[in-house]
Amino acid sequence: MDLDGVADELYSVDPSEFVEVRTAKVTEARAAGDKALAAAIGKLRKPTTVAWVVNLLSRELPDEIDALLELAGALRDAQRHLSGADLRRLSAQRQQLVRALAKKAGSFAADRDRPITEDMVREVGQTLHAALADPTVSEQVRLGRLVTAANYSGFGPTGLAAVADQPEPVPEPEAVPKKKKNDRSALIAAAKAELDEATEAVEEATAARESAQAEVDDAQTRLTDLEEHITDLRADLERAEQEAQFARSAQKAAADDAKKADKELRRAQSWSAKVQAILEDLS
Repeated sequence: MDLDGVADELYSVDPSEFVEVRTAKVTEARAAGDKALAAAIGKLRKPTTVAWVVNLLSRELPDEIDALLELAGALRDAQRHLSGADLRRLSAQRQQLVRALAKKAGSFAADRDRPITEDMVREVGQTLHAALADPTVSEQVRLGRLVTAANYSGFGPTGLAAVADQPEPVPEPEAVPKKKKNDRSALIAAAKAELDEATEAVEEATAARESAQAEVDDAQTRLTDLEEHITDLRADLERAEQEAQFARSAQKAAADDAKKADKELRRAQSWSAKVQAILEDLS
């Protein structure tokens, strides 16, 4: 048993089983006399649901994940060469691939009876974007050992800043005008690609907000209906309690009448018996 093998196993199990499996592995390592391994296993952190979904995606579709992560290098090459056309093409390709992988991740989670929300699907997409910009996140995603969701905002290896941050080469005097023109074109192209993504993010956030507001409205309508129903039920209960009180009073009165009638019956029976005895004596 080694740490890599244990980590692979731990980050592939359902999050609800993580602590139990980790504890068992720590116990196993201690029983084998490997205290260092037991301590290292004990330090492995339980992944969040989003991280688990990304890890699941990495195990289910390793080739697609590799293809996505390879885009980071292609984007950096396009930025270094100030290729606006390549930047636009690669940015669109990245966006499409991230969106498709995030949807597949949601499907994989649902297949394992752990459906995730639309917000979580977006977090999966943001984590995949972050993997393109951050080598540490990239490696965790590739290995399927992500612990928490990652977020990447602003520019960097996947955006404009990587172009702007490139050290300016010292051009030959004759090449200055042309170089400046190329720099400006590439910067504009990168900015447009970033703007397209930002616009799409705004549209997705707007759609999510509208969907959430619709759910709020539906819930409010349902709540209003239930409150009205509760009010009606309370009114019905009050009427029923009044009717029950009337019924109790009527039952008591009827019971009293029954007692009186029983008493009168016994009196009449006694009188009848006496008269019958007199008749028998006369006969």
